[in-house]
Amino acid sequence: MYWLRRIPGARTAPARPSQRAILTLPPAPTDTVLLHFRGNPGYALIKTVKDKLRGGRTHSWIYRGNVQDQFMQAGIAFALIDCPTDQWGDSPKPPATTCLNDYRGSKQAADDVRRIMAQLGEKHGLKKFYILGHSIGTVPSRWLAINLGKDEVAGIIHSSTINNHSPRGHLLRVIGNLTDDFPRKAAGMPMLHLHHEQDGCRSTPYDIVQGYAKDNLVTVRGGMNTGDPCGATHHHGYEGREDAAAAAVITWIKTGKVEKYAGSE
Repeated sequence: MYWLRRIPGARTAPARPSQRAILTLPPAPTDTVLLHFRGNPGYALIKTVKDKLRGGRTHSWIYRGNVQDQFMQAGIAFALIDCPTDQWGDSPKPPATTCLNDYRGSKQAADDVRRIMAQLGEKHGLKKFYILGHSIGTVPSRWLAINLGKDEVAGIIHSSTINNHSPRGHLLRVIGNLTDDFPRKAAGMPMLHLHHEQDGCRSTPYDIVQGYAKDNLVTVRGGMNTGDPCGATHHHGYEGREDAAAAAVITWIKTGKVEKYAGSE
């Protein structure tokens, strides 16, 4: 069952924004939900439940293979989280031109997510919140690891994490000073890192994540590498290994166990 949630924002100028999320509930009652922050452009421009899949298969492994069914069978609700409407900007197409580091790293952004969690708890009885960001979605997932309290979320998953340190160009607006603040400021937050060992996207090198994730890293192996190196149909998006990646995430949510590998050659 799909639910579209429109949560009024706390801001009033220039207009009161709406914070939107599309919730998918499993057949049996659950108290656990995964909040998903999607890949490029990082927002979904949600207006109706039909927007659940707009561009999703192109930019996030979550919508490929049997991943959604796996979460439902495991009793984990799933919520696609959009940017507040006052952060949509002028361009709905990649590369992202709004909802970037300045907003993502703000107290306002953390409070907006708190507002979503409060309504999901009130309306649907959800109280165990996990966050998963993929690619550009790891900008909000990492800022939330810093700006939310450990008593507010059960855990955070960072998938195909952006770690480009370039001082110029578009990525500076995307990640800003995040790479300097993370993971030191997120110490103590339960976190899992998911990354393909052959990720070919220049913005998401595997070795940097391997260096700081240590024992909290699931390394994805095998699969296919067709299409855009920074897209879903490549190692960056776990093409051909989506179900294995989902299984590793579910295992961590259910048991706290970190699978060393997802998939194989």
